Order: sequence, then structure tokens, then C-alpha cells
Amino acid sequence: MAIDNLKKQTKKGLYWKFADQFSNYGVQFIVGIFMARMLSPEDYGITALPAVFMMVGGIFASAGFGQAMVRKPELTENDLSTAFYYSVGVGIFIYLLLFIASPWIAAFYNVPVLTPLIRVTALSFIYGPIGTPQQIILQRRLDFKTPTVIAVITRLISGVVGIYMAYHGYGVWALTISALVSGLSGQLIVMYFVRWYPKTGWSKESFQYLWGFGNKYMASQVLDTLYNNLTPIIIGKFFSTADLGMYNRAQGYARMPSQNVHGVISSVTYPVLSKIQGDDERLGKAYIKMLKVTAYVVFPMMIGLAALAKPLIVVMITAKWLPCVIMLQLLCFSMMWWPIHAINLNLLLIKGRSDLFLRLEIIKKVWGLFIMAVSLPFGVVAFCAAGIFSGLVSLFINTYYTGKLINCGFWEQIKFLTPTLCLSGCIFVACYLLTLVCPSYVLQIVIGIPMSVLIYIVGSVLFKFEELNEIKYLLSKK
Repeated sequence: MAIDNLKKQTKKGLYWKFADQFSNYGVQFIVGIFMARMLSPEDYGITALPAVFMMVGGIFASAGFGQAMVRKPELTENDLSTAFYYSVGVGIFIYLLLFIASPWIAAFYNVPVLTPLIRVTALSFIYGPIGTPQQIILQRRLDFKTPTVIAVITRLISGVVGIYMAYHGYGVWALTISALVSGLSGQLIVMYFVRWYPKTGWSKESFQYLWGFGNKYMASQVLDTLYNNLTPIIIGKFFSTADLGMYNRAQGYARMPSQNVHGVISSVTYPVLSKIQGDDERLGKAYIKMLKVTAYVVFPMMIGLAALAKPLIVVMITAKWLPCVIMLQLLCFSMMWWPIHAINLNLLLIKGRSDLFLRLEIIKKVWGLFIMAVSLPFGVVAFCAAGIFSGLVSLFINTYYTGKLINCGFWEQIKFLTPTLCLSGCIFVACYLLTLVCPSYVLQIVIGIPMSVLIYIVGSVLFKFEELNEIKYLLSKK
């Protein structure tokens, strides 16, 4: 594929994925403000309890087949049909398993409402597979416009449902039903846009290929999900649901900028760069550029959010959520590295090395469990603080094979990212000083956000950041 054509496709994809992710960010943000005002921390804590079961079940149902099909040079109808039948069969099995197990899960947490809550939430395993092949087809086409349109529609529908139910006192069910409506409407709409249905039966050959790549990726995802959700499990069991609700809100706000930006870049670049997976030199240059641009966007957003966490929390969702401020600040400094982690790991998937992906995940999780065991007895805040150190060590681990494959290991990446980190630090200092001289929370937000943007742009121009030119190119109409 020609370089110019690839760049144009990447740019077009980024346009639509930014529209997708930031419409998501905007709708979630606005809906979240209304719902957090009407609901309690306990409501958010309860909905967080079954999350690990839903996530792990979803991984088994997908089995990494999507990633395998996106990177496969020639995708066949047998591949799509086999993946579809697998997901349907496993999805039904997982639903029945969770339906039966829900009373025991509720008893474990001593939260009786979890029994019906899990049984309703788990319905996603029944309808989830029906739109998956269509989504793979869109990715293969590098069509990011259609998923964006679908996502905007579903988010608006679910947002209206959630706010309506929260206003009328449905409590925890407002969060549950809105998520269910979002998933179901999304699957139905993508089926309308992409008229695909199984044309062949089960293929042993296709399954062997998909499973050969996907099983190691699936194992690593299960490991990652269990680890990431171990904290909510422990908090939910040994602390209060209010504590879990505070942590859940803080984690949700910290994830928004980090995961949205990474979601844009990863979802576009994975199928695009998979097309040049055999050209190591070209792939290496593309990855280094991706690392720098991602950090350039994510770092100031996360550091700025940490600096203005208190006024944002008080103004948006009221002072009843003040305990989550310190958690949010600490999680911002931890999660700002997440997109960098993911980019490094994505390289392994593009190169077809899901075995190395799994190996790194095992090493990181052993280390993470040690940090968790040491920090959580001291409370949720201590765990959030320890996450900063844990994240940097994990980055060191993630970059091991990146150094081997494209000669861009830990210290090389730190060198690339340090200028952006320093410039972002200026935003934190400026916002912190603003909070000292300005007593009004509203003014801190109104002044702090545009001030931060101005500092960052002026600093980028003065110090000639190459990343600014990349952003300009992406925003240009050419």
C-alpha cells in the first residue's frame, strides 16, 4: 500500500475516531454529571461489583478472534461464520452460568440486589455476538465513519434512558438498564448498516487459525481483567460500597481522557499498521511517531485534570463526592502512562506475537499483585498512590520487546517523552498556583482550562515540538 494512501486513510480514520471517542466523552460526561447528582456513591459501588464477571465473560466470548481477523491478510466467510458461531455458543453458556451463580455472588458481597442485577446485565452475552462480524468487516474496510454514527446514536438513546430512570428514582437500575440499552441498540444498528449473516457453517480450519492467535491474547486479556478488577472486588468485600463508589467515580474520570485518546489511536492504527507488518523500518518509525503524538495529547490532559480535580468534582457532582478527589489525582498520574503501555503491547499483536504479549502480562501481574498486597491494607488512597510506581515499573517491562523489535526500549522512550512531560508539568504548576490565589471553584475552572491550553500551545511553539506539526496536519483539510 502506498505511503500517501496509507497516511490519508489513517488521517480519515482518526477524524472519525476522534469524533466517536469525544462524542462518547461528551455524552458520558454530561450524562454522568446528571446521574451522579441524582444517584449515590453506593449505587455506583453496587454496579461495579459484577463488572469483573461481565468483562471476563466477554473476553471468553470473543476469544481474541477479532484481533486475529483484523490482521489476517485474507479474511474468508468461513472465518466470520466460525467466529460468529463460537461467540453465540460461548455467550449462551456464560449467561446460563452467571444466571445460576448470581445468588452466590450476591451472598459473597452481602448485596441481595446483585442476583437480579447480574441476571439482567448478563443478557449482553445473548445479544452481544450478533453484531461482532459486522464490526470486524468495518475495521477491515478502514471504515470508521459508520461506527461513529452508530455510537453517537446509541449513546444518546442510553443517556436519555439513564437520566429518565435516575430522575424517577430507579437508583442502581438506571445505570444497569442504560448500559443494556446502549449495547443492544448498538448491535441492532450495526446489523442494519452492514447486512452480513452467516453464509457457511463451522470451519475447523478457520477455528484453528483464529484460536491459534486468539487463545494467547484471550489469556492475557483475562489475566489483565482479573487483575484490574481485583481492586473493586477487595474494596467491595472489605470496605464499604460507598468507598467502592468513590473509587469507581475517580477511576471513571481518570480513564476518560486516557482511554479515549488511546482508543482513537489504537483502533485506527492497528488495522492500518497491520498492512505494513512486514516492513520493520517503516513500522518502527510509525510507532515512535505514535508514541510521541499520543503522549503529547494525553499527558497535559491527565496532568491538567489532576490539578483541577477538586473544583471539577465539587462543581460537577457536588461536595458529597469530595473523598474521591485525592483518588482521582493519584489515578491521573498513574493512568497517564496507560496509552504508552498499550502502544508497546500493540506492536506485539501486529507482529503476531501474542505469546510474548501473554508473557509480559504474567510478569506485570505478579508485580502488581505484590504492590496491591502491600498497599491496600493501608486503604484505597494508599493503593492509588502505589499505582504510580507500579505503572512506571510496568512500562519498563512492556518496553522490553519493543527495544528488541524496533530498537526503542524504555530509556529511548523516556527520552522522547521527557519534553512533553516537562511542558505538561508547567500546566500543573500554573493550575496549582491558580487554586491558591482564586477562592472560587467556578473561576478556577473557567480560568484554569484556557490558561492551560495557552501555556501548552505557546510552549510547544517556543520549543519547536514536532508533535504540534503532526496535530496540525491531522486537523488540516488537505
